[in-house]
Amino acid sequence: MYSHRMSVVEPVFGNIGTNKRLNRFSLRGKSKVQGQWQLYCLVHNIKKPLKYK
Repeated sequence: MYSHRMSVVEPVFGNIGTNKRLNRFSLRGKSKVQGQWQLYCLVHNIKKPLKYK
């Protein structure tokens, strides 16, 4: 079960890191970095259904 979970989660981090070019955060502070990360995740999740239309 653990190996299956890792194979599903890893492409998300690869996509955000490579295609969206998030290799370091541009803000400081835990709450600001958390907000920036959530914004990248939101963009990733919005683009998923648009890819299949």
